[in-house]
Amino acid sequence: MSSVSEGRFRSSSVPLITPGPLRTALRTDDGIRIEAVYEPCTAGAGAAAGTSFDGTAIVVAHGFTGSVDRPAVRRAAGVFARRAAVVTFSFRGHGGSGGRSTVGDREVLDLAAAVEWARALGHRRVVTVGFSMGGSVVLRHGALYAGRATEKARGVVEREGRVGARAEAHADAVVAVSAPARWYYRGTAPMRRLHWMVTRPVGRLVGRYGFRTRIARDDWDPVPLPPVEAAGLIAPAPLLIVHGDRDPYFPLDHPRMLAEAAGDGAELWLERGMGHAENAADESLLTRIGDWAAAP
Repeated sequence: MSSVSEGRFRSSSVPLITPGPLRTALRTDDGIRIEAVYEPCTAGAGAAAGTSFDGTAIVVAHGFTGSVDRPAVRRAAGVFARRAAVVTFSFRGHGGSGGRSTVGDREVLDLAAAVEWARALGHRRVVTVGFSMGGSVVLRHGALYAGRATEKARGVVEREGRVGARAEAHADAVVAVSAPARWYYRGTAPMRRLHWMVTRPVGRLVGRYGFRTRIARDDWDPVPLPPVEAAGLIAPAPLLIVHGDRDPYFPLDHPRMLAEAAGDGAELWLERGMGHAENAADESLLTRIGDWAAAP
């Protein structure tokens, strides 16, 4: 991972003293340019002075068709920043980032670059929080970049070609919100519409011009590690699974499958009345997630 300066914001591999956001461009291991924003924690005197670089950082992974500047992502970042420093970024093919979306496959490299940046800024503890597609990405990232990988996890890393995955890109805890448990799910109308957008040429045009999301044409090869398998490989890092009981995309069997696969290593919150992902996460829920993430 390398950082590239952008505009009036500086990028650096050493701790900085800054009273406000730091915007930069990151380079992924496969060469994609990713826009990212760092926001210091707003709680306490140390954060007010812009010197809170050694504690927890929360890295936020948005859902499909989102971006670093979408209102729901900015709202989540603002709530999380009351508890910890926050890194937000746009996945490839989204917002101002380069490349094309692979809808959860190579996006794991984007997240790894953002986590590395947080650690390069001096944060000793990094927690990933992903919504929907971002939820599937934080699960896979948690398995593939495990700080203390099990033998089974190391085998998966080799299978996915992530043998060079660096320890500094690992997450110390993982939060998956509204995440799918399995790929190719078409059991709800919103997911059938999403598959049409991803797999059809006219759908990809709708994604590009209607949702500002550039989608790759190629099928997955190989098919990435399913989220339900990844959930079982994240331990000993803590895992929190959050899902709404009115999610129109993924019914409750998805979070339950994830929690069952993770076993004792996971905590499951089923939220009454909640819909899907960052757009449905209210301030109360975001505050509770922030509290969980910031707890040592």
